[in-house]
Amino acid sequence: MRFFHLSDLHIGLRLMNRDLNEDQRYIFEEIIRYALEEKPDAILIAGDIYDKSVPSAEAVDLFDYFISSLRKNLPETEIMMISGNHDNVSRINMYRSILSDQRIHMIGMPPVKEEDRIEKVTLYDNYGPVHFYLLPFVKPSMVKQILGVDEQGHNLSYDETLHRLIAREDIQTEERNVLVSHQFYLPEGWKADEVDRMDSEIRTVGNIDEVKADVLKPFDYAALGHIHKPMKVGEECFRYCGTPLACSVSEASQEKGIILTEMEEKGKISTKVLPLHPLRQVKKIEGMLEEVLTRACEDYVSITLKDKVDLDAIDMTERLRQAFPNLLEIRRETYFQANYDKEFLLEKEADPYELCLSFLGETDEEDQKILRDLVNQVKEAYS
Repeated sequence: MRFFHLSDLHIGLRLMNRDLNEDQRYIFEEIIRYALEEKPDAILIAGDIYDKSVPSAEAVDLFDYFISSLRKNLPETEIMMISGNHDNVSRINMYRSILSDQRIHMIGMPPVKEEDRIEKVTLYDNYGPVHFYLLPFVKPSMVKQILGVDEQGHNLSYDETLHRLIAREDIQTEERNVLVSHQFYLPEGWKADEVDRMDSEIRTVGNIDEVKADVLKPFDYAALGHIHKPMKVGEECFRYCGTPLACSVSEASQEKGIILTEMEEKGKISTKVLPLHPLRQVKKIEGMLEEVLTRACEDYVSITLKDKVDLDAIDMTERLRQAFPNLLEIRRETYFQANYDKEFLLEKEADPYELCLSFLGETDEEDQKILRDLVNQVKEAYS
């Protein structure tokens, strides 16, 4: 059984107000070419299909082009995808039963009724069945009806929610099982702040969305989405593939790719990264103005100037824009800064939860939990 692992397409994304439609189409065409060469049995997309819950018409057209091209060129390949935290679950779930007849499985909703189970697609090869469990992004409030609440009547933690949800499944561990999921899974022994997160990711206050990776143990492979940098979650076959295209300056010069996974008999799995080559790289360039200008290119660039002398802002900007037509931003390295400016900057960049705590003053544990939930709800509502 051979399958592609993709995630976090973020179709419709704008990079510092730059429209990436052309760049995303270019990378999708490369994925299609790889698919034609490798002819995988399945293509897995682990959430965040769109960048916004209400995607633009252009974003929908691009997604339609991508999936239609895959279906046209690979009529026997099973295409499976789930919603992520950026997606509108109802939109992704639309026509779910109809599309499954076309070998396209778009799963937007997790189980929400007692009789519901995680969507399972079973494919067969010479070694027997492979069960693909398709679990969209889950918030505890979404599955409260079937999982209940804690002793205080509050929503379960993300960690407890995922453990209980997967425990409801009758997973035949003697057979081969694959989980497709979009959550923040934390490797055993790690702390959340040890995970290298990108600026383009939505992070919850206090990392309350973290889930211990031991919940993945029943599966032979976990095709994960949500973390934008490629990463293994403690084991070789529990993996985030990362975004196919840089979504922020923090991903500058990061190598992107598709994970091609091959499963033979139970316990024998191999993976290979198929590198993706963007139309334009995202780069950080630093140096003195005159030296920076010698490095002109068509890529998306964030420039930090180190000149200690004053520069004519209008002339400097015009010259840089001519050398770098896809310029994202210009930064100036600051050598001297008043203390009060530094304090203001730190305050402005502080975590919203911490700012609210400092404003409220003394709070007890219950107040802190209510505040943390409220801040997370606001961030999710405007993501």
